[in-house]
Amino acid sequence: MGKLDQNVIDLLTDQHEQIRRLLEKLKSGQDDKRELFTELVRLLAVHETAEEEVVHAVARRAAFGADDIIGPRLAEENAVKHALAELYDMGVDHPDFDAKLAVFADKVSAHAAHEETEEFPFLLKQFSVNQLERWAGMVRAAERLAPTRPHPHAGETGLANLVMSPPLAVFDRARDVLRDMRSH
Repeated sequence: MGKLDQNVIDLLTDQHEQIRRLLEKLKSGQDDKRELFTELVRLLAVHETAEEEVVHAVARRAAFGADDIIGPRLAEENAVKHALAELYDMGVDHPDFDAKLAVFADKVSAHAAHEETEEFPFLLKQFSVNQLERWAGMVRAAERLAPTRPHPHAGETGLANLVMSPPLAVFDRARDVLRDMRSH
């Protein structure tokens, strides 16, 4: 399946797998810990923001009963954002990093499992293949404008993300460029 005909569920499931692999590498001590964590932070921040802006927001407006399924996912995402921000502030060299990373990894895995077993089947029942394919394009577009770091105080709703994401993304991406310039 090409990227253009991929539906949003396949896109998000692929991202969940990328996140799981990064977490496993981080926990196992493979490769450069700082580099892996930087990649994980970027992927999670972008993934959760786009998911909140597109998938959760559209589903909540369009499908009866969506709040019962999506409300708990938003609460989980908020907890993940706070835990990721704490890990980010702590840094990979902190003596408690590995222990907190293990707890964080469990939260992320549980959240992804809930989406895959509860939310995604709900979306498949409620929305057409064409709608889900369009959402994949919308998620990709939102990801290009999403912050690359966790901002747990920016809000967890699609509206909050639409308002706060662009300025935070500009700030984050400027910081990314400066960080990359310093490391080369």
